[in-house]
Amino acid sequence: MLSMGTDGDGYRSSEKMEAEGVGGERVVVSGPLSKRGSRKSARFNLSASTSSSSSAAAGRGDDEAYVEITLDVRDDSVAVHSVKPAAAGEVEDPEVSLLARTLEKRPASFGSSLIRNASSRIRQVSQELRRLASGPKRQAVVRFDRTKSAAAHALKGLKFIAKTDGATGWAAVDQRFDELAVDGLLHRSHFGQCIGMKESTEFAGELFDALSRRRNITGDKITKAELREFWDQITEQSFDSRLQTFFDMVDKNLDGRITEEDVKEIITMSASANKLSNIQDQAEEYARLIMEELDPNDLGYIEIYNLEMLLLQAPYQSMNIGTTNSRNLSQMLSQKLRPTREPNPLRRWYQHGKYFIEDNWQRTWVMALWLAICAGLFTWKFIQYRHRAVFDVMGYCVCVAKGGAETLKFNMALILLPVCRNTVTWLRTKTKLGKAVPFDDSLNFHKVIAAGITVGVGMHAISHLACDFPRLLHTKNYAPMESFFGSTKPGDYWWFVKGTEGWTGLVMVVLMVIAFTLASPWFRRGRFKLPKPFHRITGFNAFWYSHHLLVIVYVLLIVHGYFLYLTKKWYKKTTWMYLAIPMILYASERLIRAFRSSISAVKILKVAVYPGNVLALHVSKPPGFRYHSGQYIFLNCAAVSPFQWHPFSITSAPQDDYVSVHIRTLGDWTRQLKAVFSQVCLPPTSGKSGLLRADYDDDSINGGCPSIPRLLIDGPYGAPAQDYKQYEVVLLVGLGIGATPFISIVKDIVNNMKELESLGLTDDDVDDDDVETGSGGSHKRSASVSSSAASSFKTRRAYFYWVTREQGSFEWFRGVMNEVAETDKKGVIELHNYCTSVYEEGDVRSALIAMLQSLNHAKHGVDVVSGTRVKSHFARPNWRTVYKRIALKHRDQRIGVFYCGAPTLTKELRELAHDFSHKTSTKFDFHKENF
Repeated sequence: MLSMGTDGDGYRSSEKMEAEGVGGERVVVSGPLSKRGSRKSARFNLSASTSSSSSAAAGRGDDEAYVEITLDVRDDSVAVHSVKPAAAGEVEDPEVSLLARTLEKRPASFGSSLIRNASSRIRQVSQELRRLASGPKRQAVVRFDRTKSAAAHALKGLKFIAKTDGATGWAAVDQRFDELAVDGLLHRSHFGQCIGMKESTEFAGELFDALSRRRNITGDKITKAELREFWDQITEQSFDSRLQTFFDMVDKNLDGRITEEDVKEIITMSASANKLSNIQDQAEEYARLIMEELDPNDLGYIEIYNLEMLLLQAPYQSMNIGTTNSRNLSQMLSQKLRPTREPNPLRRWYQHGKYFIEDNWQRTWVMALWLAICAGLFTWKFIQYRHRAVFDVMGYCVCVAKGGAETLKFNMALILLPVCRNTVTWLRTKTKLGKAVPFDDSLNFHKVIAAGITVGVGMHAISHLACDFPRLLHTKNYAPMESFFGSTKPGDYWWFVKGTEGWTGLVMVVLMVIAFTLASPWFRRGRFKLPKPFHRITGFNAFWYSHHLLVIVYVLLIVHGYFLYLTKKWYKKTTWMYLAIPMILYASERLIRAFRSSISAVKILKVAVYPGNVLALHVSKPPGFRYHSGQYIFLNCAAVSPFQWHPFSITSAPQDDYVSVHIRTLGDWTRQLKAVFSQVCLPPTSGKSGLLRADYDDDSINGGCPSIPRLLIDGPYGAPAQDYKQYEVVLLVGLGIGATPFISIVKDIVNNMKELESLGLTDDDVDDDDVETGSGGSHKRSASVSSSAASSFKTRRAYFYWVTREQGSFEWFRGVMNEVAETDKKGVIELHNYCTSVYEEGDVRSALIAMLQSLNHAKHGVDVVSGTRVKSHFARPNWRTVYKRIALKHRDQRIGVFYCGAPTLTKELRELAHDFSHKTSTKFDFHKENF
């Protein structure tokens, strides 16, 4: 207990500060705190006996079991100066620091009330520590590790709203009351919207009832004054007050006791608020688990202190930054990363330019080369026509038209190369060009070239149609043009349009406009909701078929380039020269795809339809099919469309004897594919996941089921994620179905670890310098070869963050998660699952879920949210904290950051990678793959 008094001069003083130890022993620190601006410290024993870390604490010495709190006492304020372990001044528990920050008080205006609050909270902490150490009845419920500060957790948890500043938040609540109230009364159904719980109407209704019962308010309506009382209570900073409010929501008869049925009801309500359907279905089982834990004497009820104990034992969902000995480094890093503006504009521009070149030098030289070639071709053709006779009639218009045509021919040839996937995959895998050429941006470069084509078409077509032809029709000096247009001058504009040169050019422009428009994200992703029958021009199908109109464009381009107005000699008609090699290469790739994939359809081994509209397909490996983790394949299903091929990331590892993909049904083609396979699937058997399932024997022909659709695959093809092997440490971030390439990577790392263990090797044993190369080595040849293969696998540490909205998504890769948790004994792979439908840590709506998570994982080793052995986190990650933690742990190293998912996170992750790379010794290389 920490007792504080007031001396005769009106200053706060501490006559006695005492902390009760585990065995009833008291440590007393006495002395005045009445000096102006003085500081005083006291030690609190943190009751190491309640955790499995007591023996370790004893080994470190008695002082390490104490926390030293230093207070600054002044005329009108009490502030916590520092909170740290007594024996190690340079080490500070971050969660105890949270307690310190919570106890900090603002000076001046609030005066003695602030001092009373600080005294009250310190007394709360002391009482809580004594209570945890004393009562044998309550110690009985402590059955799992207590590694966190219960006091700090209490001060942070059980928040009913995101912002607990009642004075500031009331203004918005007051305004919403005026909008929602009828005749000055707010109905219960609008209470959640009024206080900021719009998405948790049911939970807000129970809170309304609990607050009303305490005030003997009957009916479903309250006044503004009563709402203010409700608001003051739910924004109360006192943990005891918040706990009592939460308890009242369950204790509906106000008898101070909660039965198993009450627990089940609050579990169902919390699960509903967090969109956790699986927990709702098992609410009865989880209620029984809580009662077994908190009611060991089978009384049939629990009291408020039981619930308090369970809440205080719920661990943090967030992670500590770094290790305990890096606290000072963490603070220094935070200061270094603080944004500061360079006052000198020249130096600021220099720094920005330097950082830009460092981060984008590959893209920079490729874009510079492309622009230089386009500019050179335009200039060359412009000057050439500037000195020809037609310039005297058509002027600079013909120079611009011919310069634009030259860049158009070059770009129409170049645009085919980025989509020659076999060639690009071979170059990035088998050559060293990947170090200088940004193959990850091949699709983006394809789009940039398309923009260049648009500019070239515009210059060529507009200059001819709006300038050259009208000037020719009205010229009086027709003689220089007779050799090109005949002895008779064209009579009207229609003469130019109906000619081969004219109609081919106009048809090409129309087809390009259609193809480019339907390829834009608004149409391709179906963001435009058009009425029937125009809805068919949006979506992937419209993009797919319209893009194949460009085959006609290339044919017309060759015809257009042969029938030219101003060029008659065949060797000067260069269109076919530009297009020949790229078109042959692209056509060869399409023929290879058709030949390679149509020899025989792959055998479908397993089909499963999981929650979240995800279709999983396991197929046999075609002969000679080899791939790297992170790559993707194309699928074709004739039952859906005989012509369409769609890319999907491979989720199996290269060592697996099958190839698997997980397909999210987002578009028209994927929806039809799921419908086709769902018709032939059977309901899941007991113990098997998936809403629909079909498993087939290898001995049967296509599973012995002739109704199974015929499936063709083509690939594999290179993707950004396959470059993870270049890094010793990788950060893998998957958003929703974007986790698919990283599942293959994680499985590959696990298989590599198993191989090392089977050889009796560890990561430290495998090194490039230690691999035997001579014939007289002491190791066996097979071990040497395996060791050499293992040494080529550079990745030795992986951090995998999977962020998904739906609880059912964890069903997709449950087996992989459990395998990693069971196999990875050395912690090589860190798995972090985030369920964004669950409210963030500390929110009262997720408090009970956190309690359940701790109990169930301690007892059964299974997470209640994900259903795997990997504990899930709530809400969204703090990505700056993630980067900071890795930067502290891997100083002076290069980290590969790989992101796959929707474009929403790309900018934030890229900017953080740049920021940390520029301001710390850790370098982050960012790679992304959007869909």
